[in-house]
Amino acid sequence: MATHNHEDQERIDGLKAWWDRYGTAITIVLAVMLATAGAMKAWNYYQQQQAQQAADLYALLKQVQSGNDAEKINDAAQLLTQGYSSSGYAPRAAMIAAQADVQAGNNKRAIQNLQWILDHATEVEMRDLARLRISGVFLDEGKYDKALRLLDAGHDEAFTGLYLDRKGDIQVAAQKISEARLSYQAAIDKLDKSNNYYNIVQMKLDGLGNSE
Repeated sequence: MATHNHEDQERIDGLKAWWDRYGTAITIVLAVMLATAGAMKAWNYYQQQQAQQAADLYALLKQVQSGNDAEKINDAAQLLTQGYSSSGYAPRAAMIAAQADVQAGNNKRAIQNLQWILDHATEVEMRDLARLRISGVFLDEGKYDKALRLLDAGHDEAFTGLYLDRKGDIQVAAQKISEARLSYQAAIDKLDKSNNYYNIVQMKLDGLGNSE
């Protein structure tokens, strides 16, 4: 019995010595781990709150959009682009605002909203769509060279047919009919035949005839 007590005491003394040597460091490491876990929880909660607030504002924007008031739509969109610029809702809000501006005849502000997407959106598709929309504004304004230069920018393969179709529209407006034929044909080659847009581009090409 005495032997066991002696062995137990040795174990206790050994543990005490080990703790005296490493205990402080372990306590610090554990404290850091707990603090990090707490910080991660707080950060995740913050991110969730931000995402929910952005979603709520986007829902509000969609309600405002039904009123077709470009000023109110822009005000609602700015709440997202300025307060939640990193959210996926922000570029979509800017796109809605740009569409309202075009309908209201405010091309300058429409381009500013679309440029915001080019400068801030992380989704390639949103930037590709913004370029396409800006080129449409330039087309309406008769700025054909600027529109064509914009379409020459790199884009996702999924947008190639749409970009070529818009290029054809610009070339028709600029009276470059031969070039427009080539653009429309190239667009048709890229578009899916089951897509209704394929038939629209085909009609544009057919409407040009075989000679200028």
